Amino acid sequence: MMPTLQAVIGLEIHVQLSCATKMFCSCPNRPGDEPNRNTCPICLWLPGNLPRFSAEALEKATLACLALNCRIQKESAFDQKVYYYPDLPKGYQLSQFHRPLARNGWLDIVQEDETLQRIRIQKIHMEEDVARLVHEKEGKTTVSLVDFNRAGTPLVEIVTEPDLRTPADAMEFLRTLRMQLRYSQCSTCSMEQGTMRVDANVSVRPSGSNVLNAKVEIKNMNSIRHVGDAVAHEIRRQESLAMSKEPIVTHTRLWDPEARITSPMREKFEGPCVPDPSVPPIVISEKWLREMIRNMPEMPGLKAERYMNRHGLTREEALQMSAERNVSCYFESALDHQAPPRLAAQWIAAQLPPLLKDREETLENTPLDPQRFAGLLLMLEREEINANAAREVLRKLCESTASPAEIVVQCGCRQVSEADELEALVDRVILENASAVENFRQGASKALGFLMGRAMQASGGKANPRLLKELMTSKLKGDGQ
Repeated sequence: MMPTLQAVIGLEIHVQLSCATKMFCSCPNRPGDEPNRNTCPICLWLPGNLPRFSAEALEKATLACLALNCRIQKESAFDQKVYYYPDLPKGYQLSQFHRPLARNGWLDIVQEDETLQRIRIQKIHMEEDVARLVHEKEGKTTVSLVDFNRAGTPLVEIVTEPDLRTPADAMEFLRTLRMQLRYSQCSTCSMEQGTMRVDANVSVRPSGSNVLNAKVEIKNMNSIRHVGDAVAHEIRRQESLAMSKEPIVTHTRLWDPEARITSPMREKFEGPCVPDPSVPPIVISEKWLREMIRNMPEMPGLKAERYMNRHGLTREEALQMSAERNVSCYFESALDHQAPPRLAAQWIAAQLPPLLKDREETLENTPLDPQRFAGLLLMLEREEINANAAREVLRKLCESTASPAEIVVQCGCRQVSEADELEALVDRVILENASAVENFRQGASKALGFLMGRAMQASGGKANPRLLKELMTSKLKGDGQ
């Protein structure tokens, strides 16, 4: 009988650092510019030119390591990772194979059963990116062109231990990692734009075994969803091979998102790595490291706990407000202007995103500053306006610099809460809708909704719905007569 198989998954994540220049020269770090615009003798790897290591690259790489709970090594060094390919004409890549920048990190992820699992990070090392190959057709002939704009772009490679067991866990790990790195502002971590690239190593073994069997590497995944799909397909492929007693050979495969399969790319190749004599070892002082730690922002997990404990947010609300740094900054700024915390969280999560999307704006560039947003929510909480009016005022706040109170006056949408006005309104609706009143008194609860709708319509949507419902119910039951 074939034993139950367990998947073993490890990830290698390449993250492009948000540096102004390349790693070893002063060329602009803008890979998307016109091809071969941002080049020099150093990043073109012309003979006789020595690399000059970027201090900013070290700072951004260190932020990434701290965000992932890694232990920074006091001394690290670059090696020459030797291989031959058109995107690397000098024949080697500068990378930290033997002496990486950091080791022994971790991230906790929430699994599908809501339990926490700690995923270990083996190491993080710095390296330069290679050039980009562009394959085009000239008539019936395929030609390959090389764009050196990307050559020398500062990267960190994050290597996990093989602690992941399911595609869902791999996806959750990437989401958590991306959130942590974005908070540290070391990278944009966009898989769609190529600033985060993921390779997955997958193997299978009998459940309960500690043996690591032959692994297969999967490349060419440009979204977290594709990583999950590719890993799931590869697990099924290897399980099928194991069941038919066919050997699983270590090699590299590509993910085809349209066909939803992996296909063979090449045999797994590891070239030699030798110490590089052109870049001196990197020595980090305790003083410099303490300063970097002081500059680290509060991370999302701690921020979410604070939001729950101090502001009374639910866990879901706290996670929404802490998931992205720009969202948390906007939320906290609104609270500084006395916005009701839970109302602010709910409106930032549900009302702002579609509005900003329609206007092609972000929280950073919208005219709706946190102070005016807070003012609107205070009016809503005080029942000076109702929710429908607040949504209309929110839209107008994005179109002008007027205050919420000024827009409410312009729109004439201040909520009617005066008892005399509401009572007159209720009396009129009851008088004009005798059959609905009779239905309610005979037990048809839906009649109340009908009468409320008539009353709101008669008030032009300005009546305070809470007070209106209380007064309407009282009158219908005879309490107010």
